[in-house]
Amino acid sequence: MSEKTRRLNLTLLVATDGCALLRAAGELDVHTEQRFLADAGELVDSGHLYLVLDLTAMTFCDSRGLNCLLALDWLCRRLDGRLILASLGNRLLQLLDQTKVRDRFLVVPTVGAALAAVPAEHRPAWPPVDVAPQVAGAAESGRSPDPGTVPGRRTR
Repeated sequence: MSEKTRRLNLTLLVATDGCALLRAAGELDVHTEQRFLADAGELVDSGHLYLVLDLTAMTFCDSRGLNCLLALDWLCRRLDGRLILASLGNRLLQLLDQTKVRDRFLVVPTVGAALAAVPAEHRPAWPPVDVAPQVAGAAESGRSPDPGTVPGRRTR
């Protein structure tokens, strides 16, 4: 994979039969548009009609990236679904406003708000439920886990 295609990382955070939550990190531009559309389009083709994009970590989006978002929105709507954009930065919000397409998208401030907009029958659990790791020796000794640890969360 070339350095240019690594400028955008898409991570599937959680999915149900009808909805997928993706985190997009990096740059959405001419160098990454084809992979973005292929990966996101594959999710829609596999039945995820509602796509939630967590854009917290998106650092750049140009007109080509905006066209990708519009194309993905069109694809979801054509199949009676929806593209929901969550946690946009100021620059992306300005781009949507300057190009007068902000009203075309469902734009929400958080991932939780985005998932609340997904119909209940397609909505994944958020935050994802992890199985809490067993603290070694706690069960045998009758000790409870360290009160400073959060079940299911890894410590450094």
